[in-house]
Amino acid sequence: MKKLVILTGAGISAESGINTFRDSDGLWEGHNVMEVASPKGYSKNPKMVLDFYNKRRKQLLEVVPNKAHFNLAALENNFNVKIITQNVDDLHERAGSSKITHLHGELLKVRSSIDDNEVLEWRKNLILGDLCSKKSQLRPHIVWFGEMVPMLDKAIKITAEADILVIIGTSMQVYPAASLVNYIKPNTPIYFIDPKPSVSKNDFNNLTIIKDVASSGTDKLISYLKI
Repeated sequence: MKKLVILTGAGISAESGINTFRDSDGLWEGHNVMEVASPKGYSKNPKMVLDFYNKRRKQLLEVVPNKAHFNLAALENNFNVKIITQNVDDLHERAGSSKITHLHGELLKVRSSIDDNEVLEWRKNLILGDLCSKKSQLRPHIVWFGEMVPMLDKAIKITAEADILVIIGTSMQVYPAASLVNYIKPNTPIYFIDPKPSVSKNDFNNLTIIKDVASSGTDKLISYLKI
């Protein structure tokens, strides 16, 4: 089977009702992103940050995968599919995709503040006083601005092995995720799905732009792949 690598961003989950990470005014759900997505913001007001992610977690548990998520899961019938996502939701998993790398962490997990290897499944509110086994405060399992991206090396290796690369719902402006396209083999076919594409045909060799939302865009992708 050909190796199909799919890089997804907030646009694929928008149709499920999850707001994109950052609105045009630079805010995330009404907050300056640095207040709720940086170590400095967490240190300054941990309760506010925990409350923010509690609300995001509650919202996630109320939504369901959309057609795009299910279309990607169905591609596993014909390809060796690996998904690299910038999203912190679990909608790919719920739709049935089996090989997912979360670059920016996972909303339904928490981790120790002093031991990054202690990660726990978490579906309820996280409050001050919830401690890890080493008696340190648990924090959201999210990669914040200014923090290392621990899954990046794995993502680079996966991308370098791609026979086909698909990019869905991401502006390719957020680094280091945006750099992954630089690791593909020469002339690897690239399919870029977004209603407002941030790339043009001249940006990459062998590029097909599908100017559409993720659900109908992945319908077209399946047609292009002749499944």
